Amino acid sequence: MLRLSHAAPTRVLLTVLCTLLVLAITGCAGLAARDPVRINVVGINPLAGQGLEMRFNLRLRVQNPNETQLDFDGVAVELDLNGRPFATGVSDAKATVPRFGETVFAVPVTVSAFAALEQVLALADGATLDNVPYTLRGKLAGGLFGTMRFKDKGTLTIPGTGQGGR
Repeated sequence: MLRLSHAAPTRVLLTVLCTLLVLAITGCAGLAARDPVRINVVGINPLAGQGLEMRFNLRLRVQNPNETQLDFDGVAVELDLNGRPFATGVSDAKATVPRFGETVFAVPVTVSAFAALEQVLALADGATLDNVPYTLRGKLAGGLFGTMRFKDKGTLTIPGTGQGGR
Protein backbone atom coordinates (compact mmCIF):
# COMPACT_ATOMS: atom_id res chain seq x y z
CA MET A 1 0.00 0.00 0.00
CA LEU A 2 1.33 3.41 -1.07
CA ARG A 3 1.11 6.16 1.50
CA LEU A 4 1.48 9.82 0.63
CA SER A 5 2.29 12.38 3.22
CA HIS A 6 0.39 15.63 3.44
CA ALA A 7 3.48 17.44 2.16
CA ALA A 8 3.43 15.72 -1.25
CA PRO A 9 0.22 17.38 -2.61
CA THR A 10 1.42 20.74 -1.32
CA ARG A 11 4.79 20.29 -3.04
CA VAL A 12 3.09 19.35 -6.35
CA LEU A 13 0.76 22.35 -6.11
CA LEU A 14 3.71 24.66 -5.35
CA THR A 15 5.65 23.28 -8.35
CA VAL A 16 2.70 23.79 -10.68
CA LEU A 17 2.14 27.36 -9.45
CA CYS A 18 5.83 28.24 -9.86
CA THR A 19 5.84 26.80 -13.39
CA LEU A 20 2.75 28.84 -14.33
CA LEU A 21 4.34 31.98 -12.87
CA VAL A 22 7.53 31.49 -14.90
CA LEU A 23 5.49 30.91 -18.09
CA ALA A 24 3.39 34.02 -17.48
CA ILE A 25 6.47 36.21 -16.89
CA THR A 26 8.30 34.97 -19.98
CA GLY A 27 5.12 35.26 -22.07
CA CYS A 28 4.61 38.88 -21.07
CA ALA A 29 8.25 39.67 -21.80
CA GLY A 30 7.67 38.51 -25.38
CA LEU A 31 4.93 41.10 -25.85
CA ALA A 32 7.15 44.08 -26.48
CA ALA A 33 5.69 47.57 -26.33
CA ARG A 34 4.17 48.56 -29.66
CA ASP A 35 3.68 52.03 -31.06
CA PRO A 36 0.09 52.73 -32.09
CA VAL A 37 -0.82 51.94 -35.69
CA ARG A 38 -1.91 55.01 -37.70
CA ILE A 39 -5.07 54.77 -39.80
CA ASN A 40 -6.16 57.67 -42.00
CA VAL A 41 -8.89 58.32 -44.55
CA VAL A 42 -7.23 58.89 -47.94
CA GLY A 43 -10.28 58.92 -50.20
CA ILE A 44 -13.95 58.31 -50.65
CA ASN A 45 -15.33 57.04 -53.96
CA PRO A 46 -19.01 56.55 -54.87
CA LEU A 47 -20.49 53.07 -55.38
CA ALA A 48 -23.90 52.05 -56.73
CA GLY A 49 -26.52 52.14 -53.98
CA GLN A 50 -29.91 50.50 -53.63
CA GLY A 51 -33.17 52.26 -52.90
CA LEU A 52 -32.65 55.30 -50.71
CA GLU A 53 -29.17 54.36 -49.50
CA MET A 54 -25.89 55.75 -50.74
CA ARG A 55 -22.71 53.68 -50.81
CA PHE A 56 -19.05 54.65 -50.93
CA ASN A 57 -15.68 52.94 -50.91
CA LEU A 58 -13.84 54.47 -47.98
CA ARG A 59 -10.10 54.20 -48.68
CA LEU A 60 -7.91 53.87 -45.62
CA ARG A 61 -4.14 53.98 -45.20
CA VAL A 62 -2.68 51.83 -42.42
CA GLN A 63 0.85 52.75 -41.29
CA ASN A 64 2.76 50.34 -39.07
CA PRO A 65 5.60 52.06 -37.15
CA ASN A 66 6.65 48.82 -35.44
CA GLU A 67 9.41 46.25 -35.91
CA THR A 68 6.94 43.41 -36.54
CA GLN A 69 4.42 43.03 -39.33
CA LEU A 70 0.71 43.58 -38.66
CA ASP A 71 -1.82 41.06 -39.97
CA PHE A 72 -5.56 41.65 -39.91
CA ASP A 73 -8.52 39.82 -41.40
CA GLY A 74 -11.46 42.15 -40.98
CA VAL A 75 -12.36 45.77 -40.38
CA ALA A 76 -15.39 47.66 -39.07
CA VAL A 77 -15.76 51.46 -39.35
CA GLU A 78 -18.09 54.29 -38.34
CA LEU A 79 -17.73 57.66 -40.06
CA ASP A 80 -19.14 60.91 -38.66
CA LEU A 81 -19.32 64.08 -40.78
CA ASN A 82 -19.83 67.52 -39.24
CA GLY A 83 -20.18 65.83 -35.84
CA ARG A 84 -23.13 63.69 -37.02
CA PRO A 85 -23.22 59.94 -37.73
CA PHE A 86 -22.92 59.42 -41.49
CA ALA A 87 -21.78 55.98 -42.65
CA THR A 88 -20.92 52.53 -41.34
CA GLY A 89 -19.21 49.62 -43.00
CA VAL A 90 -17.56 46.27 -42.53
CA SER A 91 -15.21 44.21 -44.65
CA ASP A 92 -13.53 40.84 -44.34
CA ALA A 93 -10.45 42.35 -46.00
CA LYS A 94 -7.23 40.51 -45.20
CA ALA A 95 -3.96 42.36 -45.30
CA THR A 96 -0.44 42.33 -44.00
CA VAL A 97 1.21 45.64 -43.22
CA PRO A 98 4.98 45.12 -43.29
CA ARG A 99 7.20 46.27 -40.46
CA PHE A 100 7.76 50.02 -40.84
CA GLY A 101 5.41 49.90 -43.83
CA GLU A 102 1.96 50.87 -44.98
CA THR A 103 -0.92 49.66 -47.11
CA VAL A 104 -4.11 51.18 -48.55
CA PHE A 105 -7.37 49.25 -48.71
CA ALA A 106 -11.06 50.04 -49.25
CA VAL A 107 -14.04 49.42 -46.99
CA PRO A 108 -17.53 49.71 -48.50
CA VAL A 109 -19.69 51.95 -46.32
CA THR A 110 -23.43 52.59 -46.41
CA VAL A 111 -25.17 55.90 -45.75
CA SER A 112 -28.79 55.65 -44.66
CA ALA A 113 -31.38 58.01 -46.12
CA PHE A 114 -31.79 59.56 -42.65
CA ALA A 115 -28.06 60.28 -42.30
CA ALA A 116 -27.99 61.80 -45.79
CA LEU A 117 -30.99 63.98 -44.89
CA GLU A 118 -29.19 65.22 -41.77
CA GLN A 119 -26.22 66.28 -43.92
CA VAL A 120 -28.55 68.04 -46.40
CA LEU A 121 -30.11 69.95 -43.52
CA ALA A 122 -26.61 70.92 -42.35
CA LEU A 123 -25.95 72.26 -45.86
CA ALA A 124 -29.07 74.42 -45.52
CA ASP A 125 -27.43 75.90 -42.41
CA GLY A 126 -24.38 76.95 -44.45
CA ALA A 127 -22.12 73.89 -44.28
CA THR A 128 -20.22 72.89 -47.43
CA LEU A 129 -19.11 69.56 -48.85
CA ASP A 130 -15.52 70.79 -49.18
CA ASN A 131 -13.14 70.24 -46.21
CA VAL A 132 -15.82 68.54 -44.14
CA PRO A 133 -14.62 67.64 -40.62
CA TYR A 134 -14.84 63.91 -39.99
CA THR A 135 -14.24 61.43 -37.21
CA LEU A 136 -13.49 57.82 -38.07
CA ARG A 137 -13.75 55.07 -35.46
CA GLY A 138 -13.23 51.41 -36.02
CA LYS A 139 -11.37 48.22 -35.38
CA LEU A 140 -9.02 45.86 -37.17
CA ALA A 141 -9.73 42.23 -36.32
CA GLY A 142 -7.44 39.29 -35.86
CA GLY A 143 -3.70 39.10 -35.90
CA LEU A 144 -1.21 38.33 -33.16
CA PHE A 145 -2.44 41.11 -30.86
CA GLY A 146 -6.19 40.52 -31.37
CA THR A 147 -8.64 43.30 -32.17
CA MET A 148 -7.07 46.74 -32.49
CA ARG A 149 -9.33 49.79 -32.12
CA PHE A 150 -8.54 53.09 -33.85
CA LYS A 151 -9.76 56.66 -34.21
CA ASP A 152 -8.88 59.34 -36.75
CA LYS A 153 -9.97 62.94 -37.27
CA GLY A 154 -9.47 65.27 -40.21
CA THR A 155 -11.23 66.83 -43.15
CA LEU A 156 -12.31 65.43 -46.49
CA THR A 157 -14.15 66.48 -49.64
CA ILE A 158 -17.26 64.61 -50.72
CA PRO A 159 -16.90 63.35 -54.33
CA GLY A 160 -18.11 65.66 -57.08
CA THR A 161 -17.68 68.84 -55.01
CA GLY A 162 -14.01 69.69 -55.18
CA GLN A 163 -10.44 68.43 -55.21
CA GLY A 164 -10.76 65.14 -53.29
CA GLY A 165 -9.75 63.53 -49.93
CA ARG A 166 -7.58 64.70 -47.06
